[in-house]
Amino acid sequence: MAATMKKGVAAEDVNVTFEDQQKINKFARNTNRMSELKDEIEAKKKSLQNLEDASDDLMMCEDDAMLIPYQIGDVFISHSQEETQEMLEAAKEALQDEIKALEGRVTSIQEVLGDLKVQLYAKFGNNINLEADES
Repeated sequence: MAATMKKGVAAEDVNVTFEDQQKINKFARNTNRMSELKDEIEAKKKSLQNLEDASDDLMMCEDDAMLIPYQIGDVFISHSQEETQEMLEAAKEALQDEIKALEGRVTSIQEVLGDLKVQLYAKFGNNINLEADES
């Protein structure tokens, strides 16, 4: 199998072995997974920001006796302001832990991608493009 350079200049023939193809496939899968994890992190950060905004709004509420509706699944349950604040804090902590776990997974995937890049560039040089498109 011949590989060509990106600029249209003919490249030297490079033999792609089964192991090389496996590394390329692993690189592609990990790149896609990392992209999905980053999207998930962004969604969770938005949810975290929404919880922080709700907590701030709740602190501004002057009527301590007022019951605050809190959504659990598809149902709203009314709680006191203090209970709702505690539930918001617990939800924020849980989201922060989830974000940290996802960021840890992204870091481990980046390490794997770095190792694969070194191996693939060592064999294929400029004949392979492993950089993410900025589109």
